[in-house]
Amino acid sequence: MKYIVKSIMVLGVVLFASCSSQQSLQEYYVDNSENPNFITVDVPASILNMGEVDLTPTQKEAVESLRKFNLLAFKKTADNIAEYKSEKSKIKEILKGEDFVELMKINSQYGRGVIKYLGEEDAIDEVIIYGDSKDKGFAVVRVLGKDMNPAHIVQLMQAIQKSDYKGEGLGEIGEFLKG
Repeated sequence: MKYIVKSIMVLGVVLFASCSSQQSLQEYYVDNSENPNFITVDVPASILNMGEVDLTPTQKEAVESLRKFNLLAFKKTADNIAEYKSEKSKIKEILKGEDFVELMKINSQYGRGVIKYLGEEDAIDEVIIYGDSKDKGFAVVRVLGKDMNPAHIVQLMQAIQKSDYKGEGLGEIGEFLKG
C-alpha cells in the first residue's frame, strides 16, 4: 500500500511540474506589476468615453464587446538594457505559445509589433497587442472582451479615431505610449 501511495504522489508531482512549465501572459503581468522598470495600468473600457461619439452599428457592437484593458510597458533606460533584453525575450516566448493566433504584424517608424488573439475566430475573448521600440522599450496591451471578432478590432480602431480620446486616465503609460 505504501508503494502505491508513493507512486501516486510522485506521479502527481511530475504531472503538476510538467503542466505549468511556461509562464502565462497573466502570470507575467502579475509577476512584473511591482517591478520599477514596468508601468502597469488596468482600465475599464468605459474610459474611452464613446457614448457621445457618432458610431456605425458595427462600431457600437465592437465597443460594447469590450470589458477592459490591461497595459504593461517596460521603459528602457541606459541603466536597464540587460533586463530589457531579458524581459523582451520572455514576453516574446510567451507570445509564441500555441494558444495565441496571429492576426497581423506591425512595422512602423515607431517600432515593430504584433496583434494576436486568444479564443475562437468568431468569439475572441482576448486580443494582445505587443510592440517594441529600440529606444523606448516595449508594451503589451491585453484587450479583454466578450465574443469579439477580428473585424471588431478594425472597427474599434476607427471608433477611437472618431472620438476625441487623447489618453486621459492612463497616467504615465499614456505618456509612454504617445512618446
